[in-house]
Amino acid sequence: MDKTVMRKVPLSKNYGIYISDSHSFGTDAVLLADFATRGKKRLRAADMGTGCGIIPMLMVRNESVKSVLGIEIQEKAVEQANRTIADNNLGEIFSVINADIRDLPKEIEKGSFDLVCCNPPYKKEGTGIVSSSSADIVARHETECTLADVCAAAAKLLKFSGRLCICQRPERLADIFSEMRKVNIEPKRLRTVSKTAENAPWLVLVEGRLGGKPNMEILPPLVVYENGKLSREMIEIYGDYKEGHGDTL
Repeated sequence: MDKTVMRKVPLSKNYGIYISDSHSFGTDAVLLADFATRGKKRLRAADMGTGCGIIPMLMVRNESVKSVLGIEIQEKAVEQANRTIADNNLGEIFSVINADIRDLPKEIEKGSFDLVCCNPPYKKEGTGIVSSSSADIVARHETECTLADVCAAAAKLLKFSGRLCICQRPERLADIFSEMRKVNIEPKRLRTVSKTAENAPWLVLVEGRLGGKPNMEILPPLVVYENGKLSREMIEIYGDYKEGHGDTL
């Protein structure tokens, strides 16, 4: 079966996104986009490891950005994101480049972004069950991108007081704080995400600010399901178009 076959799924009445078995998206990406941009407008944003382009597309859908750059190391994902851009006529707002965040191209203007997002690989290299797909290995294991790489690249891209927003597994929380502080990004906001109110968190959403002063805000937990159904907040985050997210909780 060809995992690169693309299909279009709706994000709103105005926008759709192309996904494939190799490059789709999950609940974590949707939550990260909301966490990073809720209540924000006219941001200049970058999304590192953009994959199919879901986070930039949600930013566009929610009218949070004046421009957004996707950075992606996998060529097939870049081709897929470019098809989404062309199909939605978003060339003036959303662009994507094929690049390694460890070696950012000179054409990217450093120190100019209000916001950098990243949904990074969750598993340290050498841990967990290794996926058979090369695309899955890059997306899920720190073979091409570590937390240290993410924070170092964000520090180069962000303007002073700009924000880095990432999602990760709770067991990596200490690593996130440590790597952010090494590059003068101060952790400023934290939100945990649980399947139900009775479950331990399965995800953390963290915001750091370049040059920020120590003082962290702990937000109320986000609960995905209430009484066996999506919670009211999750329905608001997804909007009317929930098809296409690849991960199940």
